[in-house]
Amino acid sequence: MRISTEIHSTAKIVGEEKAIELLAKAGFDAWDFSMFNMCKYDWGKDILLTNSHPLAGDSYLRFARKLKQIGLDNGIACNQSHAPFPTRCAAIRAYYKRAIECTAEAGGKICIIHPDNNQTAEENAELYNELLGFAKDCGVKIATENMWNWNDEKDESAFAACATSEDFVKHIDTVNDDYLVACLDIGHAEMRGSGSGAVNMIHALGHRLQALHIHDNDRWHDNHQIPLSMSIDFEEIVRALKEINYREYFTLEADQYLNNHTAENVFEGVCDLKNSVSKLAYMFEEI
Repeated sequence: MRISTEIHSTAKIVGEEKAIELLAKAGFDAWDFSMFNMCKYDWGKDILLTNSHPLAGDSYLRFARKLKQIGLDNGIACNQSHAPFPTRCAAIRAYYKRAIECTAEAGGKICIIHPDNNQTAEENAELYNELLGFAKDCGVKIATENMWNWNDEKDESAFAACATSEDFVKHIDTVNDDYLVACLDIGHAEMRGSGSGAVNMIHALGHRLQALHIHDNDRWHDNHQIPLSMSIDFEEIVRALKEINYREYFTLEADQYLNNHTAENVFEGVCDLKNSVSKLAYMFEEI
């Protein structure tokens, strides 16, 4: 089983270019192109802020090509990407074609684009249908993802788009196009209050499931921690993936693990991440 991880958490410490080098050195097979820096978002005011990152400017394709070449020079490819969010922000949605274009330029095959948390499958289908023609021209599939909201009164997650197996399948089947697939966020699926559980979702999604966001949590909050460190039962999840004949990447999104690392010890943290997902990949092969 091939393994990859998002680059955002490492790039916050050493930049995207060095992040890819470190992932390759640690032994990852691929890198997940985090494109959150494309849009600097003010969550309180729901607006975009001034942003000098290359992904936000005219040189975005040049930057994507540069990252691809760094990866190739170090023996590591881009397998997928993650577009900026939240989707409810119209200004961010305007960047989704750019995100797809950057994915193709970097060599990725899937771009994860969140659904709008509070819209139905039919409403979110309008967004995906608007993008699919462009995505096909770029040779990039779009993956929707299971989301969550937070219920302050109950102090737990609440329903959002794709949070249950039924709604996840409905989102994909409403569009009914091979270029819209599922990215299962295992941590989201295991949060108390909203999800169907990862095992249930894996079996329900079947062939639709073509990408993963793997991380651990306390089965309550969205901790995004390194696998096998908290409360999720990964053995039963890996077994379910084997049962549906999943053959794509095991991709980490444990983006909180490196929060307390520095440039001096970040490579040690990247190696920890690699070792954790390697254990899951080995588990998959041995089941």
